[in-house]
Amino acid sequence: MVQKRIYILLRLTVRYILPMDAVTALLDGPRARGAFLLRSVLDPPWALRIQDEAPLTLVAIVRGEAWVLADDGERVRLRAGDVAVLRGPEPYTVADKPDTAPHVIIHPGQRCEILDGEPTSAMIDLGVRTWGNSHDGAVVMLTGTYQMRGEVSRRLLDALPGLLVVRGDEWDSPLVPLLAAEIVKDEPGQEAMLDRLLDLLLIAVLRVWFAGPDARAPAWYLAQRDPVVGKALRMIHHDPAAPWTVASLAAAAGVSRAALSRRFTELVGEPPMSFLAGWRLAVAADLLREPDATVGAVARQVGYGSAFALSTAFKRVNGVSPREHRNGAPVARPTSAR
Repeated sequence: MVQKRIYILLRLTVRYILPMDAVTALLDGPRARGAFLLRSVLDPPWALRIQDEAPLTLVAIVRGEAWVLADDGERVRLRAGDVAVLRGPEPYTVADKPDTAPHVIIHPGQRCEILDGEPTSAMIDLGVRTWGNSHDGAVVMLTGTYQMRGEVSRRLLDALPGLLVVRGDEWDSPLVPLLAAEIVKDEPGQEAMLDRLLDLLLIAVLRVWFAGPDARAPAWYLAQRDPVVGKALRMIHHDPAAPWTVASLAAAAGVSRAALSRRFTELVGEPPMSFLAGWRLAVAADLLREPDATVGAVARQVGYGSAFALSTAFKRVNGVSPREHRNGAPVARPTSAR
């Protein structure tokens, strides 16, 4: 009951209180459910090889510093206050120094081993959701992992690089200290509290990153700045269930059908009706993972006349039915609007 109340509050906050701008449309999606959360307390030397295949992971440094080493050669140094977001399923390493050899491997399901395959004894249980090699280590690190792909919308994952970092001096937020304080508690409703804090931390970090110069946002996100196309996009994002046509979107934007079609396709990369169809299916994919969602109810929310119509379009584009997607089956490919 506690989890459901918090969940409903967050949905209302994001969907009805915040304006449906480009940031809101992109970030209206993270829904951790029993996320893996861990506080690590470490003294050097240490190095963790992460091969858990999780779709998205946040690493926040509370004390000390660490290196994140991607397999493609990218490496970043994190200091206290910094937060890194890593998009899976590619593996990576987190270590005290770039040249420290990994001695612990984290496999899917958060199974932990040393390199020879035996259960590790290098790390010890230090309390609630806490492990490490020292009770008072030089480094305190928080890790939050979205373990199922449906917990983070595909359109958001597709907009992110493999590794991004928001530095502590780039934002002012109480969320990392709050998560650090809550992660070690074992109280009623704590899992729901931590899931929601992880969602909020991800949204806050990405909001800062998308506002920065290094963000590689999708074309439709950048097109929001255009006075004509941006208006059409905001109407679609705000109300995907509306019976939009090129004519109605053009009239609302104050231009001709031909002008809207031409400019929309140029900036977004596809015609307005193609984008609308893809957006509806992208939103439907997120909504289908919500508690108590039905295919019929989701169909009405995104502008399909029946559950059958949504199911037919969803399977044609994604390769799986809405019910298969709801049960965790991966989609064959992203829709164009994601």
